[in-house]
Amino acid sequence: MPLSLHALLPWAQTGTPEQACQSKDPSVGCRLVWSVSHNEDFTRFYKTWLDRPLNLLLTIILTLAVALVLRAIAHRMITRVTLRMAESTVSEKARERARTVYDGSPALLNQRRAQRAKTVGSVLRSIASVVIMGTALFSILGQIGLNLTPVLASATVIGAAVGFGAQNIVKDVLAGLFMLLEDQYGVGDVIDVGSAKGTVEAVTLRVTRMRDVNGVVWYVPNGEIKKVGNESQNWGRAVLDIPVDINEDPDKVSEILKRTADALAADPDWKEIVLEEPSVWGVQALAGDSMIIRVVLKTAPGRQGDIARELRERVKKAFDEAGVSVAASASPA
Repeated sequence: MPLSLHALLPWAQTGTPEQACQSKDPSVGCRLVWSVSHNEDFTRFYKTWLDRPLNLLLTIILTLAVALVLRAIAHRMITRVTLRMAESTVSEKARERARTVYDGSPALLNQRRAQRAKTVGSVLRSIASVVIMGTALFSILGQIGLNLTPVLASATVIGAAVGFGAQNIVKDVLAGLFMLLEDQYGVGDVIDVGSAKGTVEAVTLRVTRMRDVNGVVWYVPNGEIKKVGNESQNWGRAVLDIPVDINEDPDKVSEILKRTADALAADPDWKEIVLEEPSVWGVQALAGDSMIIRVVLKTAPGRQGDIARELRERVKKAFDEAGVSVAASASPA
């Protein structure tokens, strides 16, 4: 007596999706086809030829949808944080300081903050996209059944080759990223990188653009900057070495310099730039028939040159009124 289907497959029952799909645990798609058609032949055809491709397609679509949603959320969060960095409220004291440091307007300060936030946000968004979409891609490849070991090995070799060939670019980008994160300098700062000195006009991950006092624009790769001197950070100091005749009374000259520097610091046009009381350090050097007396002023960042020029002009007038002779030439001894 031939065995029945129920004897061969105990889980299969006549008129059930398990029997039609020939599986103890039919897929959702196969169950749906059976529920709609109630035709065993059509259901078996679907199970044989369409079930796995459609399930794979649905899995791919779902994986991509989840990845795109996660990427959109990550980009939105990064954009919100970076915009808050660029548009955060600045205290009134900081705004006043910005007006003195950045030529009467905080526009350059805002430009610096916005550019830094924009660049950092772009990098973070790119990293988020690569991580999320890369994970989704490998998940899809695994679902297809592709052996990922050779792919990963090939990607490692190709990445090493590209990294070796473009190591200077990678070096520049990494240096630029850390420079931005540490806020070493920004738009409007006066910096000295050794090979060039000037005002920063633009900062990207790969290169810094600066303009020197002669109007020459310099493009310096970030990876080539071994050290940088920033004259526009926190505060500056104007140091003036005034050469006078060796026969002049140093106390008299120091008193004139102190009085002149104090008058400059009290001037309404300059008092916001001079941060502390001026100081005369005394005789700095003796050189032939001259002596050099040093006077210093602590200033707002980047305004040392303006203060120094104004003080030299006032010192010349004060010396003329007091009859103090300025040395024709002086080289420190």
